[in-house]
Amino acid sequence: MREITTRARLAFAVLVICLTAPDASSAQNVFASTQSATLPTAAPSRAGDVHIEISHRFGYLSGGAGELWGLDGFVLNRLGLAVSPNDYLTVGILRSNSFDNLEFNARFGGVALDAATGSFEFAGQAGVAWNLQVEGGDDHAGHDHGTNMDAGHRHDDTADPNEMQAYVQAIANTIFADRLALGVVPTLLWNPRIQDHDPETSVSVGVHGQLYLDRTWSLFGEWIFSQTREDQEYDAGSFGAEIRTRGHFFKLVVTNQHQMNPTQTLAGAAEDFFDPGSWRFGFNLQRRVRF
Repeated sequence: MREITTRARLAFAVLVICLTAPDASSAQNVFASTQSATLPTAAPSRAGDVHIEISHRFGYLSGGAGELWGLDGFVLNRLGLAVSPNDYLTVGILRSNSFDNLEFNARFGGVALDAATGSFEFAGQAGVAWNLQVEGGDDHAGHDHGTNMDAGHRHDDTADPNEMQAYVQAIANTIFADRLALGVVPTLLWNPRIQDHDPETSVSVGVHGQLYLDRTWSLFGEWIFSQTREDQEYDAGSFGAEIRTRGHFFKLVVTNQHQMNPTQTLAGAAEDFFDPGSWRFGFNLQRRVRF
């Protein structure tokens, strides 16, 4: 059992770094993109922005050349669409083929502060999701890659459906030395494990950072501290590189978490990040347009 106190200390350490960061050039330029690998950022949107996302997670890198390092066969998809009716609100929909997870969310942002200790951005996000394929299991997670094929089945077939999940989170970002952006995302998650008969409420804390090498290339990493439960024993970790072009953010991701939607990633992972055999390759492609 990972102790809540450990997560709290690590989250506190990130906040201390945020509070002691030097002054940045602009409070509106902490993170360029509105998300890390899976965690949201407080990057502002403007009225009329439309965010389109296509993300994939593949099989294990350890499959080697024989399985094209995970690209041959296994794939989970996530599609996202979000619209900003004004500078402070973004509403969106996400759909993943892992349990057919369908989410509606809203992000409230646009709060920025230039303080003597640094530049900060703040936002909040909330979402509600339905898992429309609870009984059938996460059919895409297996494909001879070692993931528990029974992870989506209930142990008691007489249990009532428990498809709905919800979350609310606060987002705080700052930038260090004009290049290293840092974020912390504490989250309250309802019904983290849909196979349980009685839903519970849990707390997770996400931390992430991004090192901007130039205007095009950057390196990022994130970690989500979560509670231990069956099929979700481990924290989810990710790292990779982002390529930024005009209107596009393309992230190459290595992670131990094959799922992508917030109510899934915030609950924990089935495999240990510190075992390289659990690493999977993936990518996120975001396109931002205006209407």
